[in-house]
Amino acid sequence: MLRVGLSGGIGSGKSTVAGRFRELGAVVIDADQLAREVVAPGSEGLAAIVERFGDEVLEEDGSLNRAALGAVVFADPQARRDLEQLTHPRIAARTAALVEAAPADAVVVHDVPLLVEKHLGPGYHLVVVVGADERTRLRRLMETRGMTEDDVRSRMAAQATDEQRRAAADVWLDNGGTKEALVAAVDCLWHERLVPFEHNVRHGIRAERSDDLVLHPHDPAWAADALRLLERLRLAFGDVAVTADHVGSTAIPGLVAKDVIDLQVGVPDLRAADDPALLERLSGAGFPRPVDAPRADNPKGGGEWPKRFHAGADPGRQVHVHVREAGSPGWRWALLFRDWLRADDAACREYAVEKARLAATGMRVGDYADAKEPWFDGVHDRVEVWASETGWEPQHG
Repeated sequence: MLRVGLSGGIGSGKSTVAGRFRELGAVVIDADQLAREVVAPGSEGLAAIVERFGDEVLEEDGSLNRAALGAVVFADPQARRDLEQLTHPRIAARTAALVEAAPADAVVVHDVPLLVEKHLGPGYHLVVVVGADERTRLRRLMETRGMTEDDVRSRMAAQATDEQRRAAADVWLDNGGTKEALVAAVDCLWHERLVPFEHNVRHGIRAERSDDLVLHPHDPAWAADALRLLERLRLAFGDVAVTADHVGSTAIPGLVAKDVIDLQVGVPDLRAADDPALLERLSGAGFPRPVDAPRADNPKGGGEWPKRFHAGADPGRQVHVHVREAGSPGWRWALLFRDWLRADDAACREYAVEKARLAATGMRVGDYADAKEPWFDGVHDRVEVWASETGWEPQHG
């Protein structure tokens, strides 16, 4: 199944998005609703809260007095931690049960208000954030909920900033316009990205890609995309990953590139990369190994440069994952070449000219990598001289 994290600041319109996902067929799990369920009258959660905090946190009808409990926990950090220890495991268990009960072909949308604040993004295939500017959210909340401006601003201040949300978002749904426009954006996301993404994950296949060679101006968003993908890869690889880095042209500021995020994961031994359990985890996380995956790089200076290769299943973000033994020549070259181009503007421009020359011939993507090899061979000695002169050591990130 596909796991989607959904979040957004107060007044952003997240509930509208969650409702539309439900209408389209998603299994929507509302974290706030589960938080209420686990402390409902007669529940073990409520009994545990009363045992810890006393009858003073109960209403006359035996339900939880949230205002009374809030007054206690917000004034006492230890009390808040105690409450979280009582409720969070129960919410997590209930969430896991709902996910387990979902169909194998489901798109599970987890509506989590504090997804960004709790740094939960790596656990999802995709994070969708609903956003609107502060003025729009303020107006909505004052009009629809009768909240005062001070109350709204206080709640906004306690949440993540828009900058933090954008950094965590694979998809940003702008809700600065009409409800109809937001619903149309959700429909487009569902049909064009989420449904095919789920299909690819379920079948363990990479996303379809065009063989047209298109070079794009450097996009600053590539770095943020790479960081989110690397976190998901580290989670899937676990202790097998020694290093995880953004490499290739999208990792070099100012350089034109195909819109493909290249990532390198260093492992202690390639035998670990072939472990069936790891391959299953990677495929389930959205990084399957294609049946025609290359098993070696073109070496520089002789010898063999073995590797393993995985590709992304997300049709909205093309990604290549190069798995190499940490410290091997291929692993070292990927980092060294990247850092050389980052440090040498003239070399970066030279490489851009070569890229443009090849693209102008009308060649296809499938021929592009091999066509660049003579240029790589030609600069190899220069790169090594630079490494020696600067005392270069691998920089990870």
